[in-house]
Amino acid sequence: MNADEEEDFTDLVQRQARFVFRIAFALVLNPHDAEDVVQETFLKLYRNSGWRNLTNERAFLARVTWRVALDYRRHIALHKDSNTLPPADLPSPWLNPGQFLLATNRHALVHSLIDGLPEDLRLALVLSTFDELNSRETAGILGISEGTVRTRLQRARQALHQKLTALEETFFQETRHA
Repeated sequence: MNADEEEDFTDLVQRQARFVFRIAFALVLNPHDAEDVVQETFLKLYRNSGWRNLTNERAFLARVTWRVALDYRRHIALHKDSNTLPPADLPSPWLNPGQFLLATNRHALVHSLIDGLPEDLRLALVLSTFDELNSRETAGILGISEGTVRTRLQRARQALHQKLTALEETFFQETRHA
């Protein structure tokens, strides 16, 4: 790579690192593993000059990141010792809802609930909502139809609404009895 190409690549990394991290985190659900996926994604792009002359940079990066993250998860699953405990920084879905609401703000709660969605719903939601991709771009990245993307988005939003409503009801019941 010449100096201009290296500068272009550096600009790409600076411009899209947060985007790539959010996609990686949506798949691996751990910030440390997501950072590893981001590094592996950009290393793969650096070695392969396919990042030049892209028509849709974000869609291309999302697809590459998604594949790298899936490979990373498979690698971790193959080498995981069955006697080890999960990392402490993974969100726990088993916390008491009242404790959870008191311990964190609404923003963190919503992200935790999103992390608890089934992978197919979570990926569609993260790509379209947080990464601001349209249904066509999301469908291209996930390899599904636009209609399926819209259905998954609707199901994800309904699931989040139901979970938030249940948590709020539980919280208010507990505070009334306290």
